Amino acid sequence: MAIFLTTERLVLTVPAPADLPDVIALHSDPAAMRYLSAPQTAAETEAGFATRMSRGYPDDLGYWIARRRETGQFLGWFELYPSEADPAVVELGYRLTTAAWGQGLASEGSIALVDKAFREHEVRMITANTMTVNAGSRRVMEKAGLRFVRTFFAEWDGEEIDGSEQGDVEYQLTREEWAASANPAAQP
Repeated sequence: MAIFLTTERLVLTVPAPADLPDVIALHSDPAAMRYLSAPQTAAETEAGFATRMSRGYPDDLGYWIARRRETGQFLGWFELYPSEADPAVVELGYRLTTAAWGQGLASEGSIALVDKAFREHEVRMITANTMTVNAGSRRVMEKAGLRFVRTFFAEWDGEEIDGSEQGDVEYQLTREEWAASANPAAQP
């Protein structure tokens, strides 16, 4: 297990084939997939997992498995995905098991990744998107320092999700905003 990042309660590791059953269980949970898509089949999750594992992320950015630091319990995953148009712009993503919700773990992991991205990489901007109605994810983005930028209406592949009529929201944080923040952890 190659450790990428450790926080007070989390360990983010480079994904390994042994993590696949946990990711399949996460992606097949209707509650965890509520604001994303219908639950995925094992084959769909396996294909996506293989793609994420084989993707050549630049500068040590990428996709990591999140586990509870004390017990090693699987909690989900986090991602900093570089834009194809501009690798200095990365998208923050996360998906946690419902058992991990409401404990501040998504915020803890996101804050640590945002700080690491700006401290150790040539990241110019971090973005994140979610459905307008996903209040929990929006709070995580705000706690990580990202600010609301816009509401937009994307085309849905397949069946629309309840709440999609309200659109999606985009949040972002620039390197300059991060450096100027009052958060002592964000000072270079």
